[in-house]
Amino acid sequence: MITSTSMPEKFQVKFTDGKHEGLADAPVEMGGKAEGFKPPLLLEAALAACVNVVLRLAAEKRGIPLDGVEIKVSMNQENKGETVFEYHVDMKGSLSTEQRETLMHAVAGCPVKKILSGAISFKEV
Repeated sequence: MITSTSMPEKFQVKFTDGKHEGLADAPVEMGGKAEGFKPPLLLEAALAACVNVVLRLAAEKRGIPLDGVEIKVSMNQENKGETVFEYHVDMKGSLSTEQRETLMHAVAGCPVKKILSGAISFKEV
């Protein structure tokens, strides 16, 4: 569970899972100071981090010599009512085409990708 708490600085929010903390803020054009993540970027960060970890876990499990991974994610909201998460995967290391394909297939197992691909609803408790 994540808890977010208002900070004294206008529109800044601290969020925590009880062990780790992060900072979100509104952009300057909305009255914030842009000293933290804009909340929508946290969705992009969650997907990027998840894909990165899943790829590294898959490489380790299969003995694939992956030296590193860089994931770039952006949300495309050009079509009203639809959000498309566009992502680019840059795998570092001397990998064969087959190894790269194997690792890209593992991306389907990313829990965040699965959540964002399914039906989502909200319920105040």
